[in-house]
Amino acid sequence: MANPALSDSSTYRGIQDYLQSSYLGDIVRYAPNGSAPLFALTSLMNPAKPCFNIEHGFFSKSAVFPSMTLTAAVADGTATTFTVASTQNVLAGDTFVVWGVTVKEIVRVSTVNSATSITVIRSFGAATGVAIPNSTKLYKVSNAFEEASGRPAPRSINPVRIMNYTQIIRNVWALPGTVAALKPTVGGNQSAQNQDECKMFHAQDIEFNLLFGQKYIGTLNGQSVHTMEGILESTRRYAPGNIFTAGSTTTYTQLETMLNTCFNTIANGRNGNVRTLFVGGTARTVINNIGRISGQYQIVDGQTSFGLQFASFKTSRGQFNMIEHPLLNSNPDFAGMAFAVDVPSLSLCYLPGRQQVENNYNAIGQFNTGEDSVGGDILSEVTMENLNPYAHAVIFGLTAAA
Repeated sequence: MANPALSDSSTYRGIQDYLQSSYLGDIVRYAPNGSAPLFALTSLMNPAKPCFNIEHGFFSKSAVFPSMTLTAAVADGTATTFTVASTQNVLAGDTFVVWGVTVKEIVRVSTVNSATSITVIRSFGAATGVAIPNSTKLYKVSNAFEEASGRPAPRSINPVRIMNYTQIIRNVWALPGTVAALKPTVGGNQSAQNQDECKMFHAQDIEFNLLFGQKYIGTLNGQSVHTMEGILESTRRYAPGNIFTAGSTTTYTQLETMLNTCFNTIANGRNGNVRTLFVGGTARTVINNIGRISGQYQIVDGQTSFGLQFASFKTSRGQFNMIEHPLLNSNPDFAGMAFAVDVPSLSLCYLPGRQQVENNYNAIGQFNTGEDSVGGDILSEVTMENLNPYAHAVIFGLTAAA
């Protein structure tokens, strides 16, 4: 028996997204494995935001974990002046553990003397102070104050201002009037097909920018032109330690080491230690072969199929859900790449009224140019907001598993 809630025809109420779906919704529904998965997923998970200038600035905050490195040896267990590489983020009252010696002494900062000098209380705990070699690391543990102490210096996280430019992305479709009137053997009319292809090209161009775009502003034909920064460039700029080039062969340990860097910061609790891994065909094969080589499987008599195919995998610190990206298969160099992306930290921002704007001409009710043709264009002025560039990682040159 049909579900009455689904088959009620007494009053047509309409279903959300049934009568008219968005351009991004069409991409996901019509082609869920299509050529712009990052563009579609980003837009559906995080509603588009407005931006009000071609220069779009936003702020990112990451937790600070103070540490110091000695630039001069401490002669004995009683000396109280330490010379360090930097006292940035260090406050009076902070306690640090001296990590480079056998006895893990705790010291308390009494005074921050300068950008490279502190005065400390030695043996601020059970461990006895000893001579400390040059280049020893000290890591913050906590802070400690006496009873009825005065108000200490405040600590805050200074936001990092990240700036991106909007980019005008424009794609055009056009057909001679005669061709537009012809009916193809399969499918709808030629105009509809050409418009659909134009939308696909538009999505692809935005997608490539989300991955490879670089920030630029200048002039072209006497007019201002500006382009946006994508994941690769923002990672190189703010988290260069998260970009790797694989060797001629890659082991599971090497893969884990490269990918685990993107878990050092988390800006959005919704995603936690999960990343979407967009890969080319070669990279996907390498990762699947790493999984096959790292485990064991048996083929027994009577089986009619064999082999392994992994869509996700885990490291010691998180999980990666793999999506083979068609655009990365467009050439052999991209095919060996892998983008670990924290999708919830990304948003697309459009200038008001500039989100997938369609203009058609020489159709009924549209502007008439007087030419024997039909056509139109689709335009977006968009930029990418990346709230946590440290949560992404990029690998080049995955070639073979080891």
